[in-house]
Amino acid sequence: MLTRTVFRPRILNFNRLLHSSSRINRQLFDPSTVERVSEDVDVCIVGAGPAGLSTAIRLKQLEQKLGKEFRVVVLEKGAEVGSHILSGAVIEPRALDELLPDWALRDDHPLTQSATSSHMRFLTKSLSIPIPHPPQMSNQGNYIVSLSRFAAWLGNVAEEMGVEVYPGFAGAGVVYADDGSVAGVRTNEVGLDRLGCMKESFEPGMEFRAKITLIAEGAHGSIAKELIQNFDLRRNSDPQTYGIGLKEVWRVDPTQYRPGEVVHTMGWPLDFRTYGGGWVYHMADGLVSLGLVIGLDYANPYLSPYKEFQRMKHHPYFAQLLSGNSTRVAYGGRSLNEGGLQSVPQLYFPGGALVGCSAGFVNIAKIKGTHNAMKSGMLAAEAAAAVLSQDSSSGPADMSKYETALKNSWVWSDLNEVRNLRESFHTPLGIWGGIMYSGVDSLLLKGRTPWTFRNRARLTDAQHTQPAYRFRPINYPPPQPPLSTDLLTSLTLTGTNHAEEQPVHLRVRKDGVEDTALRKLHVQRNVSEYAGLLQRACPAGVYEYIEDETAADGWNGHKLVINSQNCIHCKLCDIKVPTQDITWTVPEGGGGPKYIIT
Repeated sequence: MLTRTVFRPRILNFNRLLHSSSRINRQLFDPSTVERVSEDVDVCIVGAGPAGLSTAIRLKQLEQKLGKEFRVVVLEKGAEVGSHILSGAVIEPRALDELLPDWALRDDHPLTQSATSSHMRFLTKSLSIPIPHPPQMSNQGNYIVSLSRFAAWLGNVAEEMGVEVYPGFAGAGVVYADDGSVAGVRTNEVGLDRLGCMKESFEPGMEFRAKITLIAEGAHGSIAKELIQNFDLRRNSDPQTYGIGLKEVWRVDPTQYRPGEVVHTMGWPLDFRTYGGGWVYHMADGLVSLGLVIGLDYANPYLSPYKEFQRMKHHPYFAQLLSGNSTRVAYGGRSLNEGGLQSVPQLYFPGGALVGCSAGFVNIAKIKGTHNAMKSGMLAAEAAAAVLSQDSSSGPADMSKYETALKNSWVWSDLNEVRNLRESFHTPLGIWGGIMYSGVDSLLLKGRTPWTFRNRARLTDAQHTQPAYRFRPINYPPPQPPLSTDLLTSLTLTGTNHAEEQPVHLRVRKDGVEDTALRKLHVQRNVSEYAGLLQRACPAGVYEYIEDETAADGWNGHKLVINSQNCIHCKLCDIKVPTQDITWTVPEGGGGPKYIIT
């Protein structure tokens, strides 16, 4: 695996120590005084997921076609490519067929289990009722995969083509040019203690200065969040909305294994006020992926996504599936985009662009986004190659042609057809009206309507949360192993690890302010008004509101404890906290979950 000290000796020199250990002596780190190693590249891509890697591969293909030479660097915060990737996942291979037409001839490809059937079921507390599924949910020609393995495979393909892929290097911030345009990104500092002081192992982050910077961090990434705000990229679009997806992988008893079967569920355990649904995908090699997605616009602060998921497995349908000689082998969670076409921001900014789930191309009716993410990356690569081939250095790169190409592509028509389905659940029709409208639109209208439902109030998922006094606490049943377990037992299956003593990467911060008064106000509002929502919402047990009468940053005998070492990088806290004062930032590169089969 590549390391910070020597990961590309022929290109980069990491023996350039800017502070000797004797000089550091736990001095407070001041970013304004540090001299950073800087590397010049043609294209810097942040994020080694399907979108970022498809971008890189396509750039190298165009390099050969055009007779040019592009230096393409991909930065990945996970310790390995794929280790932070989690999805259902059933892949529609449309984009892959275009990117690598011969992929099926490659011996090492991970698309070994085709989808053989698709079913949908409505669950009551004890019944599983077959219902018709929309035509968009047909999976003929699709493949059931581990997206983490798929990303790792794409990473190998990219490196074979000459892409420089650097896992363990988190894109932590934007490098701006004097004119305010984007000139690249910087990676995170390594070797700071919890107080922000430099340990003997301290190394400052690097700058990757790029002619074009492409952001492919996935849903609600920290750099994309900064760029969307700084360049007002959402001025003509609705706020993005999200769901939280929780997933487990089981090796099921052979009597319950039906390779290629795809099942989606709706109804129980969620109530009629909460948007969401479950899935069961029979993968290759006797494995089954199962999970639950809950829309983060849920109103009840007492709801626990994790406990809803655990409760779901006790339904007779799931209990039968997981009976006999079945073993759970993986757990994880990730936020996903649900806003659809109306929430896609302007895709370009001076010096670069957003690709994949950083922009939000999930087709919520299909419950798929990988094909659109990959295609967006390919189109961004084509626009970038055109810019680089102009041999002009005047001003920042203009990637506006990428947005034009995407709007003329099948990605846009894919999203346009289903643009009203998710948003119909926010109309006066409510949940049941949304279900009925979605059925009519998906089966008959297929998006051919003169209207588009918009979030005219511009409500975010956090603003949909209602005060706790309007609800009764939910009495969840205790775990019943092996079918259901407590949260920390599940967390061990993620392989999550963060370096000890590093600064907490989950910051109580608002409008640039980060102090005791803000933290105290956070505790006051979240405990008194929302019953400590985060300690139930977080699927990794990061947040606790504990009793402490002496804490200066507490309120009414309560204080906030952030167990950042548990964080699986799902981003739920940043999205859902009602007070919007939790900011997710990248930890030291390589920290976080170690997904293998998700």
